[in-house]
Amino acid sequence: MNTDKRIYLDYAAATPVDTAVLRAMEPYFGGKFGNPGSLHAFGQEAIAAVDHAREALARALGAEFRQIIFTASATEANNLALRGVTAQFKKARPASTPHLVVSAIEHESVLETARALEAAGDAKVTYVPVGAEGKIDLKNIKESLTPETALVSVMYANNEVGTMEPVREIAALVKLVKNVYPLLHTDAAQAFQFFDCKASELGVDLMTISSHKIYGPKGAGALYVGDLKFLAPSVTGGGQEFGLRSGTENVPAIVGFAKAAELVAVPPGKTREEKNRRIQGLREELWAQIKSFCPEAVLNGPADSAEKLPNILNVYFPARAAQDLLTKFDLNGLAASSGSACRSRALESSYVIESLGYSKERAKSSIRFSLGRPTTREEVLRAAEVIKKAL
Repeated sequence: MNTDKRIYLDYAAATPVDTAVLRAMEPYFGGKFGNPGSLHAFGQEAIAAVDHAREALARALGAEFRQIIFTASATEANNLALRGVTAQFKKARPASTPHLVVSAIEHESVLETARALEAAGDAKVTYVPVGAEGKIDLKNIKESLTPETALVSVMYANNEVGTMEPVREIAALVKLVKNVYPLLHTDAAQAFQFFDCKASELGVDLMTISSHKIYGPKGAGALYVGDLKFLAPSVTGGGQEFGLRSGTENVPAIVGFAKAAELVAVPPGKTREEKNRRIQGLREELWAQIKSFCPEAVLNGPADSAEKLPNILNVYFPARAAQDLLTKFDLNGLAASSGSACRSRALESSYVIESLGYSKERAKSSIRFSLGRPTTREEVLRAAEVIKKAL
C-alpha cells in the first residue's frame, strides 16, 4: 500500500506533529540539551525553555504560571487529579472517606483510577449515568453530591461519540454546595483543540489537556490546578513541578506542547471557529455519503452538531463486526477505530456505547471516524468509497 494514498481518519487517537512545533522542539534534542535542574548555563537555557512553555500554557488556559503542572500524558494528569485530591482530602479530613463523582463515559484513565481507589478502600465512588446521546443529567450530579464529596470529574467532550458535557452548569451546581470541597475536574484533552478552555470561565478547579491531540508530540500532558494545596504529590523525588511531579523535565516535548497550544489558541490564517466549521462540514459530508449507500447505518451520540465535537463521527453498522470492517478499511488504505485507542488492541466492545443504553452487539458494530486539520474533501470522498466497498 502506498502510504501517500492512505487516508487517516483517527485524529481523536493521535495527530501528526505540526511542522512549526517540530521546528520549536529541534534545538532541545541537540545543542540545548541541558538538564533544567542544573545551575550552569546549559541548565539555565533548559529551565528557561520550560518556564516559557509554562507561561504559554497558562495564557492559553487563562491561568497563572504556578497553576500549570506538566506530566508525561493526559492519563498521568487525570491520575494526579484523582489520586492527588483524594490523598489530600484524607489528610485534611482523616475521619472521612473521600467521595468521588464521575460520569460513566469518562476516559479509562479516570474510570480505572476511580475503581482502583474504590477497591483499595481509599474512596467511595458514584458513577453517574448518561442519556442516549451521552449527555449527563444535572439532576443526577446534584443528587450524587454529599458532604464527603472531594471531587467531581466530568470530561468536557467525549473521545468516542464527541458529546459536549455541560461543564459550566456542573460548576454552578458544585459551587452551591461547596465548602472548600468538592473540587471540579474536567478532562479537556479532546475539547481544547476546538473550544476555548479558560479555566475561570468553565468554573473548574482542575483541567487536563494533552499534547498529541493538538498536533504536538506524544509524551506530554498538563494539569491545570487552581490551588496547589489541594493536591498530594504523585511522584516524589527532586521536587520538580512545584513538588507535585518529580522527575527531570522532558524539555523538547514540553516546548513542542506549548507551541502546539499557542497554534490552537491563536491559529494562523482562519479563526478556530472557521476551522471548526470546515471540519464539521467534511464530517457531515462523510455521514451523508455513508447514509446514501448504507441507509441502515445509525449515528451514535448527539444528532445536533452544536452538542458535539466537530470532528467525530461514530457510526453503528448493523450486523457488521467493527473489527472485520476496520481490517478491510485498513487493507484498502483507510485508518479508523472502534473507539478509544487505549482499548482498541484489547478488541473489547465500547463501554461508552453501552453506557448510552445500547447493546453489546451495537457496541461491537460501531466505528469512530475522526477528522483533523489535514483532512481534505478528496480524502472524505475516497474514504466513502472504501467504506462502501467494505460493506
